[in-house]
Amino acid sequence: MAWQAVDRASPVIDEKAPAILSDAVRDKIRSFLPRYETRRAALLPALHIVQDALGHVSPRAMVEIAEVLEIPPSQVMDTMSFYTHFWDHPKGRKVVVVCRSLSCQVMGSDALLQAVKSELGIDEHGTTKDGQYSLLTEECLAACDHAPCMLINEKMHKCVKPEQVGKILKDARNDQIAYPRSDLFDKPAEGPVATTDLPRTSDVREMKES
Repeated sequence: MAWQAVDRASPVIDEKAPAILSDAVRDKIRSFLPRYETRRAALLPALHIVQDALGHVSPRAMVEIAEVLEIPPSQVMDTMSFYTHFWDHPKGRKVVVVCRSLSCQVMGSDALLQAVKSELGIDEHGTTKDGQYSLLTEECLAACDHAPCMLINEKMHKCVKPEQVGKILKDARNDQIAYPRSDLFDKPAEGPVATTDLPRTSDVREMKES
């Protein structure tokens, strides 16, 4: 009698379940294709599009992204798992990211992180019961001159002291940025993007020989 191996780590995907990516989401992913030489190159924008639409990128969504881009699902998962920005399970409406770089640690990011945990009642990678907040840490938020800092969605909070955390988290506008987003992502180009006017390798060789 042969024993059957069961992989309990891999998610079970119901192939008969209805698609979760809407036609609008699929069309937006396809609108990025003229920007790139290969369909796989549009994978990162596709992940952003799906996470913006659904809140996270589930294993089923990864399979459907692969179908749109005509690539193996494993390539979607490989890219997805490399970046901490992407979630494969539901996250809070607002994601708080506390920087753990050396600069921020020296300036008190450990105390800042503990204050956020205490205020929200969750640990890293956790989500509050009301679904409003999730918590992460990142190696660097590129604001070392404003340490310790933390990010709430797209808004950077600089030189944050532990005693300020409660007030910041209670502010309904704590994730609102003061400048408009670029339309580069929200309104993708319809045609192929023009290439730069850099000379080709053969042109450079000819110029050197002349």
